Amino acid sequence: MHPTLEFEEHLWKGGYLRVVGLDEAGRGALAGPVAVGAVLLPPDAGLLRSSLSGVRDSKQLTAAQREEWAAHIRRVAIAWGVGFASAGEIDRWGIVAAVRFAALRALSDLRSSFDYLLTDFQLHLPSLDLPQTSLVDGDVRSLSIAAASILAKTARDAYMVEMERLYPHYGFAQHKGYATLRHRQAIQAFGLTPLHRRSFCAKTG
Repeated sequence: MHPTLEFEEHLWKGGYLRVVGLDEAGRGALAGPVAVGAVLLPPDAGLLRSSLSGVRDSKQLTAAQREEWAAHIRRVAIAWGVGFASAGEIDRWGIVAAVRFAALRALSDLRSSFDYLLTDFQLHLPSLDLPQTSLVDGDVRSLSIAAASILAKTARDAYMVEMERLYPHYGFAQHKGYATLRHRQAIQAFGLTPLHRRSFCAKTG
């Protein structure tokens, strides 16, 4: 299954021409921020089907493919943005609130107007007085959401690779903060860093 423009085309026909797709990356990691990508694609189905034909949910692509498609998305999109919420914010406010913080920052990073949001499931933004639809498996159903997932994933991965330089014993460049055996063993050996979500790490024992 690959994402389509079914939802976007329906909205375009209804007069919503500036539809933003939103998706997150890093929700379940033990360390690092959560990231949200926001993508405003042009209301041109022919252009998008030809230029973004290989875009998929980021989890279905290799790292090299994600980087390649991220570059294409940034060229084709009217506007795009990425927002982060830190491990400290996740610990203080909880993951749901932190994802919403990151989403609002991604929308601010767009520096563009928009009139509708298509979001992956659990990414509804009640603080915005704006029509929005939250789709179950949105990243495999909507091209806008899939594109957002790629930008969120590549931006967060790049950040975690940079953090490897500060904390070389943890393997952040490889596992990106997720709960691999190597990561859990490093926590046991070296303790927690400021990147670690203490509320998540406590649940791993």
